[in-house]
Amino acid sequence: MTKWEYATVPLIIHATKQILDQWGEDGWELVQVVPGPDSTNLVAYLKREKQ
Repeated sequence: MTKWEYATVPLIIHATKQILDQWGEDGWELVQVVPGPDSTNLVAYLKREKQ
């Protein structure tokens, strides 16, 4: 059975692509983006297979 690990990452609007590219280089896959607690920023949920 595949095991996963997860991360939540705050996204800065003007650097979203760079942040996601950096995490993607480390093997993380974007699952979902939702509004942050203050509704002005976004939070990304990511997963990758656990080694």
